[in-house]
Amino acid sequence: MGGLRSVTMVEVSKFGSKIARTSGIGQLMDDLGSALAKGGDVIMLGGGNPAHIREVQRQCRQSLRRLLDNEADFASAVGDYDPPAGNREFIEAVCELLREEFGWDIGTENIALTNGSQSAFFILFNLFGGVFERGVKKKILLPLTPEYIGYSEVGLDDELFVAIRPGIQHLDDHIFKYNVDFDRIDIGEEIGAICVSRPTNPTGNVLTDSEIKQLDEMARLRDIPLIIDSAYGMPFPNIIFTQAKPVWNNNTVLCMSLSKLGLPAVRTGIVVADKEVINMMAQANAVMSLAPGGMGPAIATELVRSREILRLSRDVIKPFYQAKATAAVAQLTAQLDGLDFHIHKPEGAFFLWLWLEKLPITSAELYERLKARGVIVVPGHYFFPGLCEDWKHKDQCIRINYAQDDKIVKAGLSVIAEEIRRVYTRSK
Repeated sequence: MGGLRSVTMVEVSKFGSKIARTSGIGQLMDDLGSALAKGGDVIMLGGGNPAHIREVQRQCRQSLRRLLDNEADFASAVGDYDPPAGNREFIEAVCELLREEFGWDIGTENIALTNGSQSAFFILFNLFGGVFERGVKKKILLPLTPEYIGYSEVGLDDELFVAIRPGIQHLDDHIFKYNVDFDRIDIGEEIGAICVSRPTNPTGNVLTDSEIKQLDEMARLRDIPLIIDSAYGMPFPNIIFTQAKPVWNNNTVLCMSLSKLGLPAVRTGIVVADKEVINMMAQANAVMSLAPGGMGPAIATELVRSREILRLSRDVIKPFYQAKATAAVAQLTAQLDGLDFHIHKPEGAFFLWLWLEKLPITSAELYERLKARGVIVVPGHYFFPGLCEDWKHKDQCIRINYAQDDKIVKAGLSVIAEEIRRVYTRSK
């Protein structure tokens, strides 16, 4: 008499095989979870978790206390579904902020919420890329690579991305910057949208206003949207250390988040776009999760209404990370002295992108060696979705998160520098 077949033997769909396979973002989140579970035994400089900034957390606790003290508001926040586009009060507050602060001609019909920005990109990339009804296959253009690790596996179809190799500008012996190489960009009929992160994850690059303007013009010329991932950018949390203007128009899809403000667990993404795109986002929300979660909006609505979210971003969050970036660059520069290394100019976010041009092993091997010593980083090869050409540079870089406590970051950077020296010394 036969028993039930093990679920691991059941054949799954092409989509099931794709989304459930081992991925860079899966490894990153597994490492993060393991580091948190082990406490002080692991130095986590790999994930995208923001710092626990005391002033930000104090403000969020006050918001929660107000919510708990108001029986009706609490009941609504935890006991009622929001509409598929998300919490109306929060959307109204965000809409008013964007109109008043930047003069954007938008209404509430131009904003939808999602369960985190990762969900937003799953919807957006599969709206504008993949196989269309008429049989045409379109792709998402990433005009500046390296680009966010989390984009790689969100497409329902394989080979969803086309990436452009960047120009490299050396600013001094050890600091460099990637630039969009417009001479390499050729937007044909197969491109369904352009996407950039600003600041860029993993490098901390902030595309210049001129680069954004030129990309916008190229998108308009082809009648395709320009998607700007502003998870670390303007108007909040505004982790930008250089001059940059916030950008939106009816051909732009601007994606924001509450995560890097200090609220990653509430999973609240914010999409600002043409109302037709927002309608599609809302319908996708309904299918995927009925409605976005309400706790993020419940915590943040008053912060947005009062503009306290802008003050926190400008006066607390930005200087906090800028000081940490300066310290991390100074430490690595001192401890790697004499070696051939380059650090991308940290213009925003909270990562250092370390390029070891003559690294005798791959970044994946360096990752494993550091992991064995209790320090987690992210190997660079994961950050090049859509770049098919053989470029050694992809295996020479690592991403380092400097958001943790100063003592933890300092200890982790020391181990990183020591291990890199070991690798170079043993290769001679």
